[in-house]
Amino acid sequence: MSRKSTRIIFYSILTVLFLYGLLNAQNAIRVKRVVDGDTLLLTNGERVRLIGIDAPESKPNSRGEKQIEREGKDLKTIISMGKRATKFVEGLVKPGEQVRIEFDVEKRDRYGRLLGYVYLSDGRMLNEEIVREGYASLLTQPPNVKYQKKFIKAYGEARENKKGLWK
Repeated sequence: MSRKSTRIIFYSILTVLFLYGLLNAQNAIRVKRVVDGDTLLLTNGERVRLIGIDAPESKPNSRGEKQIEREGKDLKTIISMGKRATKFVEGLVKPGEQVRIEFDVEKRDRYGRLLGYVYLSDGRMLNEEIVREGYASLLTQPPNVKYQKKFIKAYGEARENKKGLWK
């Protein structure tokens, strides 16, 4: 192989690596804090609502009232479960940690929050981890259903194995 060919290959590889890093960095951002079991506040001021999951509410609100009906539990129990879910997520995501967000069909919900699948620095998907460990139910809202089957499987395993809130 000629020196010129080697140089072309070398610079081609560097260009590919640069572009790969640039693409991955575009959706990378730092977490300011965990809001609750299914919402994060980012350092840019945006809130990201985790797609496909629904953690119990950790404060009294209208959503908590809906969960009372669905879960058949009182508000005090729902809020207690919500606080446990929030603590679990805080154990996975620390303030200042960089995460990557993957979007689905819709980028925002009706409240203006980002909708996303959040990936931790070790590559695990936060949404899936929360469900797998039993700290959230499923919340499928088409058209954002990219990982619906994965979440259904994780949810079934958590319930069957009595993990997290399902103990």
